[in-house]
Amino acid sequence: MSAFKLAAAQYDIGFFNRWEEFADKLESWVSQAAQQDAKLLVFPEYGSMELASLFGEQVYKDLNLQLHEMQSILPQFHDLHTELAKRHDVMILASSFPTIQNNGTFLNRANLFDPSGLIGFQDKLTMTRFENEQWHITGGDQIKVIDTDLGRVGAHICYDSEFPMIANQQVAAGADLLLVPSCTDTEAGFHRVRIGCQARALENQCYVVQSPTVGHAPWSEAVDINTGRASVYTPVDYGFPNNGILAQGDTDDAGWIFATVDLAEIARIRDEGQVFNYRDWPKQFALKGPEG
Repeated sequence: MSAFKLAAAQYDIGFFNRWEEFADKLESWVSQAAQQDAKLLVFPEYGSMELASLFGEQVYKDLNLQLHEMQSILPQFHDLHTELAKRHDVMILASSFPTIQNNGTFLNRANLFDPSGLIGFQDKLTMTRFENEQWHITGGDQIKVIDTDLGRVGAHICYDSEFPMIANQQVAAGADLLLVPSCTDTEAGFHRVRIGCQARALENQCYVVQSPTVGHAPWSEAVDINTGRASVYTPVDYGFPNNGILAQGDTDDAGWIFATVDLAEIARIRDEGQVFNYRDWPKQFALKGPEG
């Protein structure tokens, strides 16, 4: 299908005493989206960090310790998303989860599930100062695209949306839909990601979906303050919204936003648009630089 409904989460960080409480929360979120006929559900960056609450204050107040303890529930996290995707016949980009590697480093990984299970992932490539200097999470080194029943998609996690060559390579590889899970603690941070998303949609004449964490979790050392709003961005041209925003939520209100996207429209606008941003992209590299 070229046209389908998707859902982007404005996801609030919870606190849990038992795994079952998280499972119930996620089931509620997924079932709400499925009831609205959404086929693709997008959760934010680091929404998984609410699971650190399961391990007690000594863990969730320690940036390093929580990363190690959370590895013990990563298989359950995968199994729950697979089960919910199968039960509701949806595709889910799960909240990104810091994932330990064989060399002991951690990557910030966003996993994509469909009813058959895990079908692909994207690691965050470019780390923020907080991740580098305080949390010591490592950047990945591979830009990926994922083949799905809805078409080929790419993901670029939060800060990665601010670097145009990442998205351009995903689109060149056939991804007309880019998913951007985000986690920002200031209005400026949210708008940096938002502006990046809109720029990537403009440059590549594609859809870009942003899903943020929202609300305050003062107990958490990692995700204590969260602000943003979910949005679906489009090319700015014939047949699309004049401001390039197909749908958006209200700032910091927990819940889903929904939009129907039609990937066939991407091919149309690249052939018939008022401008040819994507087609003209390579021309900039042949230009001569300023002298002096």
